[in-house]
Amino acid sequence: MHINETHDPSLTSWVATANDPASDFPIQNLPFAVFRRAGSTETFRGGVAIGDQVLDLAALDPATVGEPASAALALAQRDTLNDFMAAGPAAWSALRLALSRLLRAGAAAQQHALVPQAAAEFSIPARIGDYTDFYTSIHHATSVGRLFRPDEPLLPNYKWVPIGYHGRASSIGVSGQRFPRPKGQTRPASGTDAPNFGPSRRLDYELEVGIFVGTGNADGDAIPVDAAEAHVFGLCLLNDWSARDLQAWEYQPLGPFLAKNFATTISPWIVTLEALAPYRAPWQRDAADPQPLPYLDYPALREAGAFDVELEVLLQTATMRREGQQAASVSRSNFRDSYWSVAQMVAHHTVNGCGLRPGDLLGSGTQSGPEPEAAGSLLELSGGGKAAITLPNGEQRTFLEDGDTVVLRGRAVRPGLPRIGFGEAAGTVLPAR
Repeated sequence: MHINETHDPSLTSWVATANDPASDFPIQNLPFAVFRRAGSTETFRGGVAIGDQVLDLAALDPATVGEPASAALALAQRDTLNDFMAAGPAAWSALRLALSRLLRAGAAAQQHALVPQAAAEFSIPARIGDYTDFYTSIHHATSVGRLFRPDEPLLPNYKWVPIGYHGRASSIGVSGQRFPRPKGQTRPASGTDAPNFGPSRRLDYELEVGIFVGTGNADGDAIPVDAAEAHVFGLCLLNDWSARDLQAWEYQPLGPFLAKNFATTISPWIVTLEALAPYRAPWQRDAADPQPLPYLDYPALREAGAFDVELEVLLQTATMRREGQQAASVSRSNFRDSYWSVAQMVAHHTVNGCGLRPGDLLGSGTQSGPEPEAAGSLLELSGGGKAAITLPNGEQRTFLEDGDTVVLRGRAVRPGLPRIGFGEAAGTVLPAR
């Protein structure tokens, strides 16, 4: 992605709140979502975030964006973004440029097309046909491996292959998702043969980045790694909720099942890769580690194959909510520390001929940093449940309790540039049914 006029840090908008340095959604961002007015029976349609408002794409006359963006606008006005995603990078870029010009200070204000975000409700932005979750943070993989395999925390394939598994698309929900505590089997008590059955007692969150596929590939064709990002529409936040006790009992030999398929929460806004172009970062691999096989390597990888996106997890207990206390930050990490890049995930996913479709979702895997306090899950922060974390009100957690709300946030920040935010992905644990 090349820097163009939409990235100019001096641009301001006639939407005043977009000019606040603390806003997630300046005019240089323009992420996409699907929304309608809260509590209404309106049709869901495409929208773009600008300050604290949603630009209602269905309220825009195609003549206001002109050619070649009008065809892309018609696709983005629909109740899912799949067709717009399928249109490809040229269409995405054309509409982004037209909307940037439409929203700039000095342009004719389109007040009729604004809906306050506080008055909107959001839907899953695309029909997600398939969902694949990766395991791309070496810090998370090593930390978790050390808890279960002290003698071999990192399995020998990890540094060679982007590990992943196919998840459950039907239980993906947008921010605000509420779900009952999952039930299932857990490891038998010492001296018994029969496993226990009941609600999970070790429920956890996982801080991840979601990757929405734009243009897909034909079955049997592989996407070359140096062309992979042209097939990615954008990024969102993703919480891969995990029942650790169910997982410990079921994951061998085929991997996660009931421990993962009960809920996944994503943020409503998809930040395009074009918006993130100024926030690229070098992709780093220790010289002592195996270097990527040729199908996972390309010239620009080391220079700018990563994304500098700060990630944060916040936790609000039922008591905090009842007493009017805000969610408390429990960890921070950065997507640039991922061991495998976005392009490598896409290339590996398709190298065997697997076809991706517009709207398919990839999860990055838990994004933990190199420091213990940068862990992206309670499993790591609590040392496997052995050391509780203490919240500002004195409450403690090793794993999540009923009524807990977990909030994920993300932002790309560089000196001299506006903050490109992702909004929030919030989800709440309800009692088991």
